[in-house]
Amino acid sequence: MNPAWTGTVPADPETKTPNEELPEAPASALDPALDPVPALDTEPPTAERLVITPVHGIGEVQAGENLVELIGQACGRELRSGDIIVVTSKIVSKAEGRTLPADRRDDAVEQETVRLVASREHAAGTTRIVENRLGIVAAAAGVDASNTAEGTVLLLPLDPDASARRLCRGLKRDWGVDVGVVITDTLGRPWRQGQTDAAIGTAGLSVLLDLRGLPDSSGRPMSATVTAVADEIAAAADLVKGKTFGLPVALVRGLDALVTVGGMDRDPGAKALLRPAEEDMFRQGTAEAFEDGRRSGTRSGYNAGYDDGHAAGYEDGYAAGYAAAAAEARRRARSSGG
Repeated sequence: MNPAWTGTVPADPETKTPNEELPEAPASALDPALDPVPALDTEPPTAERLVITPVHGIGEVQAGENLVELIGQACGRELRSGDIIVVTSKIVSKAEGRTLPADRRDDAVEQETVRLVASREHAAGTTRIVENRLGIVAAAAGVDASNTAEGTVLLLPLDPDASARRLCRGLKRDWGVDVGVVITDTLGRPWRQGQTDAAIGTAGLSVLLDLRGLPDSSGRPMSATVTAVADEIAAAADLVKGKTFGLPVALVRGLDALVTVGGMDRDPGAKALLRPAEEDMFRQGTAEAFEDGRRSGTRSGYNAGYDDGHAAGYEDGYAAGYAAAAAEARRRARSSGG
């Protein structure tokens, strides 16, 4: 495998050069089992030299194929502990048999959808942004017709974190290496044009680094920075995998400090990247939020009007009844006196 992209961070000439071994990060920074967002009490792990290499030789993946075997053989002796294997979700879906005929696409989207976030009509049809059963917000629930056989569509893996764990364990078993695994899918961004790859399944590595409380370069403590390192790895790896090259796997080297050993069964995986509903400030599209607000306002106005009308009617009825009773009493008094 020939490196297709290499990034180098300048090293301190009095300590290490980019070609030397990377320092180990403290245990508190490495084990996400301690917390879904590890808090660091020292310098965060950084890469002095980062190399991202496309893995050739995978070929078209068929249902039931062994991805551990395919990826291990394609990487060969290049694979070593501390590496991170980045795998496009499509080959995981294909191996797991998550392929459907294209004419069942709409049914598949509906079955995978938990809630509608936004929907827009346009010349080519309707685009629906939904939350799927994995908690991922994506167009068409992640059901995709690209890079699959003509007349078929692919669903996302049933459990991408579990798929990543199987790859991690299998590579450890067959090749004796402790590696991290990131399974990726392409997602849009609500505030920016274009798409980028993001992590939807992970195993064997920290997915978030909590830098809150650490000093910035000016010595001021950071108060809000939690870095989504798994998403950054996914996006960087796509620079060499691409969408049209037929290269679904990349090998990332130089981020050894993010790879965890021994805590894989307890780590939260990519689920830790999902924002909880109570923290989501943009849970709906603008049109959907407006319509919900209109309906809520209409219901509230109707209920308030009904309650006010009921109260007013009761008061009017009581007054009318009281007046009628008083008049009847006076009539009887006159009749009795006459």
